[in-house]
Amino acid sequence: MVQRPPSASIPDAPGSYQFKDGAGRVIYVGKATSLRQRLANYFQDPALLHPRTAQMVAAAEAVEWMTVRNEVEALILEYNLIKEHRPRFNVRLRDDKSYPFLAVTLDEEWPRAVVVRGRRKPGVRYFGPFPHAYAIRDTLDLVLRTFPVRTCSPAKFNQHHRLGRPCLLFHIEKCSGPCVGEVERNRYDSYVDDLCSFLDGRTDDVVARLTDEMSDAAASLEYERAARLRDRLASVGRAIEKQMIVAERDEDLDVIGIADDELEAAIQIFFVRNGRVVGRRGSIVDKVEDLSRAELVTRVVEQTYGDGPAMGVPKLVVVPDVPPESDALEQWLTERRGSRVEVRLPQRGEKRDLLEMVTQNAREDFLRHRMKRASDHNTRSRALTELQDLLGLPEAPLRIECFDMAHLQGTDYVGSMVVLEDGLPSKREYRRFKVRDVPGNDDYAAMEEVLTRRLQAYIDERDASLEHDERERPRRFAYPPQLLLVDGGKGQLSVAHRVVTALGLESEIPVAALAKRFEEVFVPGRDEPVEVPRGSDALFMLQRVRDEAHRFANTFHRELRGKRMTASSLDGIDGLGESRKQKLVKAFGGVNAVKKASLDDLLALSWLPDSVARAIHAKFNPGVSGSSE
Repeated sequence: MVQRPPSASIPDAPGSYQFKDGAGRVIYVGKATSLRQRLANYFQDPALLHPRTAQMVAAAEAVEWMTVRNEVEALILEYNLIKEHRPRFNVRLRDDKSYPFLAVTLDEEWPRAVVVRGRRKPGVRYFGPFPHAYAIRDTLDLVLRTFPVRTCSPAKFNQHHRLGRPCLLFHIEKCSGPCVGEVERNRYDSYVDDLCSFLDGRTDDVVARLTDEMSDAAASLEYERAARLRDRLASVGRAIEKQMIVAERDEDLDVIGIADDELEAAIQIFFVRNGRVVGRRGSIVDKVEDLSRAELVTRVVEQTYGDGPAMGVPKLVVVPDVPPESDALEQWLTERRGSRVEVRLPQRGEKRDLLEMVTQNAREDFLRHRMKRASDHNTRSRALTELQDLLGLPEAPLRIECFDMAHLQGTDYVGSMVVLEDGLPSKREYRRFKVRDVPGNDDYAAMEEVLTRRLQAYIDERDASLEHDERERPRRFAYPPQLLLVDGGKGQLSVAHRVVTALGLESEIPVAALAKRFEEVFVPGRDEPVEVPRGSDALFMLQRVRDEAHRFANTFHRELRGKRMTASSLDGIDGLGESRKQKLVKAFGGVNAVKKASLDDLLALSWLPDSVARAIHAKFNPGVSGSSE
């Protein structure tokens, strides 16, 4: 347990404080306008503390702090430290899925509209998030006849550019055909601008323009064109109906709704632009720290706007409770937006009704989560308890790591490590290994190398933390498994046991093996397999993590093998390095297309020297001479 620092040594100034465990890992980050007063609250009688706070203080071995000039800087410092260290006792928003966005790739020569997930890239305009990918595709399908921008991949675009023939989307008027020069640059740019305006909620100008064009076409007796514009106008109308109108047309705001209990909370955020709901995001919060509703609002705002949301920071953020540091939050958001931002709890009127609607969505989401978790949590808890009893573990294995190998006749040897935390897959903890020092086909030696690298990394990071080496903070392998599982029988188990013993971890990390043939579980020091009942929750959990490790290893193996095979076809050509290989494959849409390319097609690439183009053509067309003069 952390010892209380002398009060005189703690500055009476704003800043951030960090509690650390015995291994030097940051387990909690907080902020305060007065560090001395805030830290004094943690060192009172543990019986008077909130249970989670008392648990955190008991797990901590040291407390450190950093002072700053004001409350806004304390807020920023706290956010950055939480993002960097991901402390176990801090509230974290966790999405049950990676929400999809509609992206318009403005960084490409001919921008395209595409559904994406994951990290955002510069030069791309994002709209959303949407609750489901099909919600984006439905909207996009309705508006493509009006804004016929391309949706194809770069490889598909390049393929049809070479063929000089557009794809089916052009013929059904859902693409303007930039790949074959069917649309002028200015006209295409106007389609892209109109699509972005429409997705931003600025629909009135689009509807008015289409209506005027339809009327002009009818007046000019161009009835076929007028009919097409009528159909486009109807499609836009149906798409507009999907955008819920909740505010005045010129209003941009985000609305945060919260439903919670003592352990968890459901967060719903509606993104409103130009009076229309253009995106929605839901999260489940594990309340691992003692927070009031208003303090939880602060955490949500920090994590929502800390990395720059796709929809930007609006003028108004509607919240269910006013945070205690609302002035600092507003100043921080104002700096990020570049103009005044208000954080407000509406008391009456339309915005109060809107807040209640979003909060009701959060309540419904929370109810669904609790009903699902009630059954899932009981099953996982039962499985972990069964594993502890059956395998004779000192504690329930809240963190299980499973390892598997994959190769093809000794080539492209890889290993995988998948992780279950509290019985659930923790994909951000998954790791992949390229086997370096095993010649030929030797699963045991490959397993030994992978396990040694993983556990040695844990030891190195643990020792670096104990030495408080700031240059080598714990990162990828900071936490040891409470059960190390290998895919295989007694042979693989012997390897795992030998590795943990050699590294001095045999008393800290239990090991087991799950054989595929009869689903038998083996543990060290026992010749016969452990009797794990068929159909039990414990066996199902072991099978699931084993199968996931197998899938993860095979996926990585196929990826490496594919890269090797792709590279080998283009290897050995003078003047064709890695950069040119990638550009060449991208330009033609694949390696096979490069092999079939004519000499004229290769010489037409302005960035490819003529000598290299001739060498490529000669490699795949031996005995064929031909040049383009």
